[in-house]
Order: sequence, then C-alpha cells, then structure tokens
Amino acid sequence: MAQSLLRSLLRNRNAARLSSILTRASSLHSPSPLRYLSQLQNPCHGALVRLPWLHSSSAFFCDDATPRKPKPKPLKKSKIDFTKIDPDLLPTVILVGRPNVGKSALFNRLIRRREALVYNTPDDHVTRDIREGIAKLGDLRFRVLDSAGLETAATSGSILSRTTEMTGGVIARSQFAIFLIDVRDGLQPLDVEVGQWMRKHAPGIRIIVAMNKSESLDEQGLITAAAGEAQGLGFGDPVAISAETGLGMAELYEILRPLLEDYVLQSPSDEQIQDDTPLETEESKLPLQLAIVGRPNVGKSTMLNALLQENRVLVGPEAGLTRDSIRAQFKFQERTVYLVDTAGWLHRSGKEKGPSSLSVVQSRKNLMRAHIIALVLDGHEIAQTKSSLKHDEVVIARRAIEEGRGLVVIVNKMDLLRGSSLFEKVIDAVPKEIQTVIPQVTGVPVMFVSALEGRGRVAIMHQVVDTYQKWCSRLSTARLNRWLRKVMSRHSWKDQATQPKIKYFTQVKARPPTFVAFVSGKTQLLDTDMRFLMKSLKEDFNLGGIPIRIMQRSVPRKAIGNSSGNHPPAKVKVRVKSDKRTANTEPAPS
Repeated sequence: MAQSLLRSLLRNRNAARLSSILTRASSLHSPSPLRYLSQLQNPCHGALVRLPWLHSSSAFFCDDATPRKPKPKPLKKSKIDFTKIDPDLLPTVILVGRPNVGKSALFNRLIRRREALVYNTPDDHVTRDIREGIAKLGDLRFRVLDSAGLETAATSGSILSRTTEMTGGVIARSQFAIFLIDVRDGLQPLDVEVGQWMRKHAPGIRIIVAMNKSESLDEQGLITAAAGEAQGLGFGDPVAISAETGLGMAELYEILRPLLEDYVLQSPSDEQIQDDTPLETEESKLPLQLAIVGRPNVGKSTMLNALLQENRVLVGPEAGLTRDSIRAQFKFQERTVYLVDTAGWLHRSGKEKGPSSLSVVQSRKNLMRAHIIALVLDGHEIAQTKSSLKHDEVVIARRAIEEGRGLVVIVNKMDLLRGSSLFEKVIDAVPKEIQTVIPQVTGVPVMFVSALEGRGRVAIMHQVVDTYQKWCSRLSTARLNRWLRKVMSRHSWKDQATQPKIKYFTQVKARPPTFVAFVSGKTQLLDTDMRFLMKSLKEDFNLGGIPIRIMQRSVPRKAIGNSSGNHPPAKVKVRVKSDKRTANTEPAPS
C-alpha cells in the first residue's frame, strides 16, 4: 500500500505530500517507504528536487514530466569512400594483447560475423593462428588481423613461443595495432611486458590502447581510474570498449578515422579505386572455395603454408594444434582462391569440452561452404598400417560427395617413404582402395606430395582448378541429345518391349552438374539404367572425380498428346538419381 502511494506521488510530482509522509515514516521507525524510495532509479534528466530525510543521490526525483535521454553525437563521416578501395590495398590493423583479453571477440565484432572461436579459458590459448578479415566499422573498411595471446616469457620452442614469433613476423606488415587489456583485472605485469615487446618489434606502428570489458564499470570514476592506470603504458589515452556488447565502438571509430584517412591519402595509387563496372564472368571464373580437411596431425597446416608460401598458421609435431578454421586468400593463375585450413576431423562423441567441441562444429560448417574438398592422408601411416582410409576419412569423403562437392585426395609425407620399397606400393594401392570405398564417384584424383618440402604445390592447384572447372561445367541440350542417341543404341536393355523412351536429355544446373531425363510413359528407368547413363556421362564428357545428379521425369503419353488442349496438365513424377540417394517426388504444379 505504501509503495503504490509513493509511486503515485512521484508520478504527480507532489513534493509537499511526499515530504510529510517520509517525515511521519521516519518518526514511526517504518523503513519500508524509505527502502522502496531509495531503490528507485532516476530515469529522467530534468530539474531535480531534494527531498528531506533521504540520504545520498537516491534522494532525488524528477521535476520534469517528460523523461529526456541525451542525444548521441552524430559521427563525422569519412571523406574517403573505403568501399571502393581494393581490399588488398586497405590499411591493416592487428589486434594484440595477452591471452584472454577479448581479441577474438573484437575481431568478430569488427567483421560482423562469428568466425573466430571465443571461449573463456584463463589457463589456455584458444587462438593460435593469424586470422584475417575485412572490418566494417561505420563507413570505414580495413583489414583486421586476430593474433594469438602474447607471452614474452614463454619457453623457447613451446607453442606459446612459436605463436609469439609468428605474431612478430605478421606485425611487420601492419600499419596500426589495437592493444587490448582487460579493464576488470587492471593493468597486469604481463600487459606491461607486452607493451615493451611492442616497442621493440613494432616501433613504427601507431598503437591504440583499448580497455575491453568496460561494460562492467558503470561508474565514471572507476573508468577514469582505469584509464589513468592504462596511460602508464605510454601509448596515449586509452578508449573504453566492450567487444561483447559493442560499447565504445563510436569512440574507436573517431580514433581510427583520421589515422586511416591519412594513411590512404599518403599512399595514393591508381590501382586503389575499383572500377564500378560489373564484370561478366562465367561460373568457372568465380572465386574458388577450397577446404583442407583430414584427421589430426596429417599435415593440413603445413599444406596451407606451402600453398600460401608463408608461415601463416602454426605447425608442429603436436596433434590438434589448429583450433580455428583459418581462411586465407591468394591468387593462382589470375584466379582468386579462398583457402580454409580446418581443425583435425574427429568423430564427435559428445564428450568434447571447451574449444575442441567448437572446433569440431566449425570444421563441419566449413566443409559445407567449400566448393572443392582436399582430403589429406598420411602416406607414412598408410605404409605402416597397410590401409589407406580410416573411418573418419571415409566419413569426410562420403559427406563431400553427398553434399555435391568436388573431391581431391592428397597423400602427404611421401618424403618419409622416398627410397623405400613401400613408395610404389602406396602409389598403387591408394587409388584402388579409394575407388572401392567410394564407388559413387569414379576417377577421384589422387596426388602424392610432401608439404614439408613444398613438392607438388603447383600440381595440387592445377588439379584443384581442373576439378573445379568440371564441377562448374555446362553442356548444351543439342550436344547431350546427340550423345544420348549413341548411348541408348549401345545399351543392352533387359526387356525391349517395356523399354522406356527418353524424349530428351538436358542439364538444368551446374555446381554440381545436374541433368534431367524426360521419359514418356509410366515406365521408369531402372537403377542399372541410371547408373549406365551416369557412367557414360563421366566417361564421354570427362566428368570423373565430381558428383553427378540425374533427375528422371516421367510424363504420361496423354499429357503429351493433349498438350494443345484445354485439359489441365497431368502430374509429373520426378525421380532423382544422384551420388547421394534415389528419391521419388511429386512437384507442385507450376
């Protein structure tokens, strides 16, 4: 009752009545109205009236009937259109700091995608490789690099020492750096060591200190005190941000905008501005998405470094080094290739915890996004176990085929078998076993390389591009029907009387190639006939190594004869034959 009365008095701004009630409540030692009023939050920013018998700032209430919120200051727009600059020529900003300060969370915030793994592991590192993306902060565009946590006192040769060395090699290619600290923990000794490391390894880079996780410090006094402590690093005034909630992104924009504008203006180039004219390209000329998958410790990261010809990801004898799926871009024969190095493929048992469980999910997502799957095998392990494919590798290959992706098998570590009698045996046995395990696709290309020595790098890319062009290939209907007449004449039908008549054969889509066979009558082609057509397509048009799908549409003869009449069209049954499965469907009438 007292609370509802106080609420109405506050709403009607009756200060005299409210003061008398509080005086009476204080004399009667009744703390409930005082406790309720002290817990009220002031939502207004108008004139305030101090009430007696109340303590501290909670003794204020609004004297303005309309709540007012401070209007945010409009951001100044950049005088440079960064969207028209070639992505390869954009300024580069690297995120640095000790472990577990929120670098990957800020990376995801800047690129506007949850791409980097984020997990709270105070005693471990989640990020171990350099991840790159295009940041979108307002109308600013720049390349942003997510680095591993720096520990300058790590033991030489350890994982932490190798990640620090890799960060030192990449930071030389950056123009700006955002130095993140955890404002909740305060300035730690390791933060000071990272600052000294930055002065030594990046003397010419403009460094911005960002106090992350500032959403927990609501009081201005705490943020001011933390900012004064962060100034001791010697990199100027820090900016308070929260990568998780987006707090402080406007302030970060105001700091970066003049720096990025000056960099672009000081390095003019005719190649920076992109032509707005759209390019008419064929499907085979579009960017190629290549995913490197396989079991742990088969050399996937070494393969990526060999293809990029730089130490982009961490490699070593330890299994499971890669956690994030690293995406890199490079050019091969004037073609843009997006290369993805995934974490080691493990059978998901439900017992994974922490970053390992996230890595398994991320690897499966990247498999679905890729155009071509490069399945990496361990040649030395094959020679020892006399078995080419393990269960996990068979799962990868079959899933790639079922999803309609091109498949290339790469047998790595062949340098360990050089000069041995097992070298030729492995080369002869692997293709045969792959054909036995994956009978849906014939002619899967198999490459034998050594990623550590860099052997076979160009041959791999030539094979990947060739498979991609097959995957994007299109055949004209006239050419297919000429081929069909020849094929049907040499096929031995089981029952000539019930032989279905294929009216015509056409391709309806590519990526992967999908065909439709229009059959007259109710009789449909058998599975053996469909397999014969699929095999003939691959052999006659050189489509081996990629999945092919054939849909069979059965059109009744009456529908063909009465096509000019006013009768409604009959239902058309569609029978799909692909490398994935065979299904009968009835499409909705158009």
